[in-house]
Amino acid sequence: MKVHLLVSDGVFDLGLAALTDTLGLANAVAGSLPQAPAPIEITLVAVRRRIRTAQGLTVPVIPARGVPEPDVVLVPAFGEKMPDTLAARLARPDMPDAVAALQEWSTAGAHLGTACSGGFLLAESGLLDGHHATTSWWLGPMFRHRYPNVTLDESRMVVSTTRFTTAGAALAHVDLALRIVRGQSPALATLVARYLLVEARSSQAEFVIPDHLAHADPIVERFESWSRRRLAHGFSLAEAASAAGTSERTLARRLQSVLGKTPLSYFQDLRVEQAVHLLRTGNASVDQIAAQVGYTDGVTLRALLRRKLGRGVRELRRGP
Repeated sequence: MKVHLLVSDGVFDLGLAALTDTLGLANAVAGSLPQAPAPIEITLVAVRRRIRTAQGLTVPVIPARGVPEPDVVLVPAFGEKMPDTLAARLARPDMPDAVAALQEWSTAGAHLGTACSGGFLLAESGLLDGHHATTSWWLGPMFRHRYPNVTLDESRMVVSTTRFTTAGAALAHVDLALRIVRGQSPALATLVARYLLVEARSSQAEFVIPDHLAHADPIVERFESWSRRRLAHGFSLAEAASAAGTSERTLARRLQSVLGKTPLSYFQDLRVEQAVHLLRTGNASVDQIAAQVGYTDGVTLRALLRRKLGRGVRELRRGP
């Protein structure tokens, strides 16, 4: 399997290393399997000759033009981590050439994968239009605003289709690489995960900090402020809309546009965030915590935590 890593200047060091090290480890341990898959041929390519990482390390690359057609192309994240610097990065003159390379490889049948902010480059190509994807959880509002034709679910760790695989933030580069290895050999992917001490992770939801979501929408900000004051009480869409200074319909539309959620769903997210904080920082019982975040009993809270985060109370008390 030929895997190209499309590297841009200022690439996120951890993301690049996670991809190369995970795929390299797969090659190193494949021989221990009864039926070893073919080696993964890893090639670092770029649309510019001189590439340095975000930390200033030189990356040896070969020109993207003229390389043998890949089976898989992976795009690691950019070093820029916040919306303003990321937007400036996407406006740089090398981006159209990178987009053209992705479009060409996709047309030739390559599977395209990316993690974290690298998903923005793939979305810039238009190839993700009409498809589901994920990205870094805090960049969800920016992604949704720039690429409204992509169905984004930033709560998921990995979203994979026959043509594309997108993964979440930072260490999700490991999940991305494991998903590619799994496509070649599930047994090898399991073995590599054991070597790396990585458990199967399906969701970013546990790590999301709602008030760190990158947006500047005043209606959403007023709604969030009202919600945090009302976590121990019942939810009322009419009261929420009044506090946000808008109509119920506008509030629902704005939440969906910015965060991809209904007002009630986001209100529940804030309750979950507070419940997890209380579980990890105190000794209150589940019933006591449930009362503090607006539920009548611990059974309801346990069900919500399991549904939203995929983890139980004992697991959450132990930490991430």
